Amino acid sequence: DELQITNYELSNYPNPFNPTTTIKFSLQNDSSANISIYNIKGQKIVTLLDNQITEGTHSIIWNGKDDKCNPVSSGVYYYKLIIDNKIVKMKKCLLLK
Repeated sequence: DELQITNYELSNYPNPFNPTTTIKFSLQNDSSANISIYNIKGQKIVTLLDNQITEGTHSIIWNGKDDKCNPVSSGVYYYKLIIDNKIVKMKKCLLLK
């Protein structure tokens, strides 16, 4: 099966955000899903989700903290949706403090 990237929804609200944003995504099939947050340099800040997920629409909240629970600074961050080890979508969000 070829991965149809256009069918995967990925968005966040509110954007800009402080202190939390909800990342909404949808899957066409039961899949292994990963959502991670990256800084502007491409360094991974935190993994929000790394699990087997059922098809449908889901959401997960990012609290603006890194993997050590430290608040990150204001700025642009990228969140990436990886399905079955393939990057399917990446979007940016803005944290304003």
